[in-house]
Amino acid sequence: MVKGWNMSDFEMADSVLLKSNYRPRIVDDRLRKLLKAFGAVEIVGPKWCGKTWTALSQARSADRLDDAATFAAAQTDPALVLMGKEPHLVDEWQDVPQIWDAARRHVDDNANRKGQLILTGSAVPKDTDVIHHSGTGRIARLRMWPMSLSESGQSTGAVSLSALFDGEFKPAQCNTDIADVARWCCRGGWPANLDLDDEFALEIPGEYIASVLDVSVPRMNRSSETTRALMRALAMNVAQAPRYTTLAGDMAYGDERREPDIQTVKSYLEMLKSLYLLTDLEGWEPPLRAKSRVRTTAKRYFIDPSLPAAVLGATPQILLRDTQTLGDLFETLCIRDLSVYLSAMPGSGNRIAYYRDDKGLEVDVIIELADGRWGAIEIKLSDLKVTDDNAAKLESFRHKICGNPQAQVRDPEFMMFLTGRGHKAYRRSDGILVVPIATLGA
Repeated sequence: MVKGWNMSDFEMADSVLLKSNYRPRIVDDRLRKLLKAFGAVEIVGPKWCGKTWTALSQARSADRLDDAATFAAAQTDPALVLMGKEPHLVDEWQDVPQIWDAARRHVDDNANRKGQLILTGSAVPKDTDVIHHSGTGRIARLRMWPMSLSESGQSTGAVSLSALFDGEFKPAQCNTDIADVARWCCRGGWPANLDLDDEFALEIPGEYIASVLDVSVPRMNRSSETTRALMRALAMNVAQAPRYTTLAGDMAYGDERREPDIQTVKSYLEMLKSLYLLTDLEGWEPPLRAKSRVRTTAKRYFIDPSLPAAVLGATPQILLRDTQTLGDLFETLCIRDLSVYLSAMPGSGNRIAYYRDDKGLEVDVIIELADGRWGAIEIKLSDLKVTDDNAAKLESFRHKICGNPQAQVRDPEFMMFLTGRGHKAYRRSDGILVVPIATLGA
């Protein structure tokens, strides 16, 4: 049973629905594990990132809420769209928020049997007041992102992020130059552009922005003009930690009369987060109760570098002449890929953060696992920027964090330079890794 789809688009593999040209995703195994541990799994993430196809690869029946008849049935009785061979998929459930409580009851009524439902959502429900239960213990959440370079085929994946936490590293080779990085940043990780030439693939991010402004934002009763101004301000400050006042000033284009108030900025930021278009990196500092975890301003990233590139009107050719902007977009790409690879690792407490102290010492990325293991990463557009001076900064950071025996902070499992341009993944004589992004994988 697949309501709202053309069955000619599917193959049947062991009674599992499968899009005929589905390309496996890194979260596939994680979804499979969660379905064995919970009655239902919710997959969340931005539109066009592949949530539905991933869900269909493990579902045996489905209901699609953007089908008019299915939507009407769900509004009449949410339980009507929860029936089918298990796991049963309900696509874009947030359009009828009452489905959430109905799904929780459905799981309970079936003795919390594992793997009953898959829910997908590309936005936080607008009307959350009708949801009365959290779903804890019944519904697990899995975050999806646009495709990483290893999923789209631009990275060999020879260097495994999870293996680095186990002390395993093997040298690898690739052949990546700055022009490749510029293309990757502008094309983005959208499954729809996988087989397209640059001429056509570069159109997709702009169309995505237009869809957000013309469809998603009005549905949330917000101003497309204000949203466009905020997205541009965020793109101008990509990979930075701008304060609300900075964003407000940039939204006004220098005209104080057009400057929004801080509450408006906050409200529209939350809206973009609810559409899964932004992600924040909080400040990191052990031990757990350190005040800097709270006081450090969050760094803000789009979930894919192609979005700020499209907002700014950047092309690969333009970025080759503006390496400062390219470097910031590359950092956004790295955050996307690291987030994808981390999502495949067990543990709900895993997180990505950054470090900055009051003396200006900064590390771009800290990956911290739920079990306390952690690694430090500096992002460089080119391996030519991997110098002894920059390595010394990483060593200074490690000494500051781990050098006090009374603090009892464990050493990092690895410290690494993650580069755009590069030809080899190797270990320096000081133990710091140098890894081109085109060799990194889960």
